This record gives sequence, structure tokens and C-alpha cells, in this order.
Amino acid sequence: MSLKDQLIHTVHKQESHAENKISVVGVGAVGMACAISILMKDLADELALVDVVEDKLRGEMLDLQHGSLFLKTPKIVSGKDYSVTAHSKLVIVTAGARQQEGESRLNLVQRNVNIFKFIIPNVVKYSPDCKLLIVSNPVDILTYVAWKISGFPKNRVIGSGCNLDSARFRHLMGERLGIHPLSCHGWIVGEHGDSSVPVWSGVNVAGVSLKALHPDLGTDGDKEHWKEVHKQVVDSAYEVIKLKGYTSWAIGLSVGDLAESIMKNLRRVHPISTIVKGLHGIKEDVFLSVPCVLGSNGITDVVKMILKPEEEDKLRKSADTLWAIQKELQF
Repeated sequence: MSLKDQLIHTVHKQESHAENKISVVGVGAVGMACAISILMKDLADELALVDVVEDKLRGEMLDLQHGSLFLKTPKIVSGKDYSVTAHSKLVIVTAGARQQEGESRLNLVQRNVNIFKFIIPNVVKYSPDCKLLIVSNPVDILTYVAWKISGFPKNRVIGSGCNLDSARFRHLMGERLGIHPLSCHGWIVGEHGDSSVPVWSGVNVAGVSLKALHPDLGTDGDKEHWKEVHKQVVDSAYEVIKLKGYTSWAIGLSVGDLAESIMKNLRRVHPISTIVKGLHGIKEDVFLSVPCVLGSNGITDVVKMILKPEEEDKLRKSADTLWAIQKELQF
């Protein structure tokens, strides 16, 4: 009789699946930042990691498992084979080619489309009912690619989009005003990237419109140069990549935030990437960030933003930029 048998009397053999399983595809800096954010938030009862680099994958799994005492996620698994992801409620895709210094997110596109042609069918095979959260860049185009390849309904294919851009914006706004970012409200929509659109008309603290107090807000004639705040948001990833080689912590925290809304069915509103055909005069199957209600069914509703004509023009330009690339894709 083994020590285990001497110690434990089994009353009921357990063969059940995890209820709240999350899988992360790609164990690079971003994937692991997502993983640790999810573990620290106690969102999953099983976390699965997948990658093609087996040693790195096993090393990351072991490193997390060694911290099990300090976590409330009883099972952490990994494998090169997608069967480890079976029955996931949420699959987060961070795998792909990394943005190089000075490279735009849009330049990564065909390299990552080819990777997605392998990943997405495997995810779908083992978790046909999951929500797909795409983080790999260019995130808006790859969310479209994932939607096309997966055959999933559009509510279950979500791009992390401008959730991070808006967080960066609120952080910078908070620094200027000396107020916590949670109390600084402002939305960045459109492409997660160079053509993102700040909605100046909606920027507020405690419902007090900054544009009403300071009509030049966000314009070229603004003596306080608030337009610089949006420029800093656009440049922030490039700056971090230049300094440390990649971005990881903020995107990981941002994804943890989205995962929490999904796993707990919070129905919070996030600026995330979804199909925007029919909104703001956009006529193509383009994914862009707009304020979306996020819960256990994925994106169920979109908040109808009241945009100024120039904001709407910029959003349409954003859509045109992405469509020009999307329609050339081979997959």
C-alpha cells in the first residue's frame, strides 16, 4: 500500500474537467505577463500554456508551478500539442513575430498570418466553445484573421485593441492632473497603433468635460499641448521597445483586466477590437476598437459613441488603412 493510499481514503474518484480553464498560446514576454496577471487575479482553476519552443515552455510551466503555494490555481500545464488546451473557456493568443525597434505593428502582418493559420484551427479543434482573445500584433488585422479562420461568431473573437492605449492615455492624463487614472476618463478608439483616435469630446473627470473647460483641448491651437498626450500614447510602445527590447507588463495587466470581465461575466465596457461594419459609416469587415460590453459570452453589445465629424473621419481613415492591408492577405 503506497503512502498516498495509507494517508488518503478516496471517497469519490474525480474525473471532472476544469470549470474555468484559460489557455495562453505563446510563452514569450507578453504571454507570460498575461499568465502571471491571470494567476494573481485567481481567474482560472486550470492554466494551460502552449508554444513551439519546448524547453522554454517547460521551464516557464515549472517556474509557475513552483509558486503554486502562493496561488489559487491548482493546475498549471503545458505542451506543444494543443490537446493541453482542451475545454478552455478563454484562449489568449500572444504568439507571433515580435515587433522590432522602429517597426510598425502593421509590418508584422503576413508573418503572423502564417502562424495563425496553424494556431487557430488547433485552438478551435479542442475548445470549440471558447472565447478567443487576440493579443498578437497587428491586433486588429489578426483578430479579423482569427475570426475568418475560426468560423466563430463575431461575439467570441475579441482583439485586445485599445484597452492598453486607453490605459496609457488615462495614466498620462492622471500625471498631468495629479489624479489617479481610475478617476480620469478618456477613450482611445480605432486601430491599436499609429492611426488610433482620441475622443477629446468625451475626456472628463467626475463628469466634468475637459473640452468644455478648455475648448482648445486636443487641437493644434492648444497652449497646454494636450495633443502631445495622444502622441505619447502612440509613441509609448516604440519608446519601451527601444529601451528594453519589447513591451510586456502593461499589456499583460491589460489582458488580465479583459480576462476578468470575461471569466466573471462583469459586463464592463472596454475599448476593444470588434467588427465595426455598419458603425460610423464603415462599410467593410474591419475590426477596430470601440467601447464594447464584455462578459461571459464575449462582446454582446457596442456603445454608440457620439463622435465629432473630425473624430468620425479619423476612425474611417483608420478603417481604410486596415482594409487596404486586409484585402491583400493570403490565408
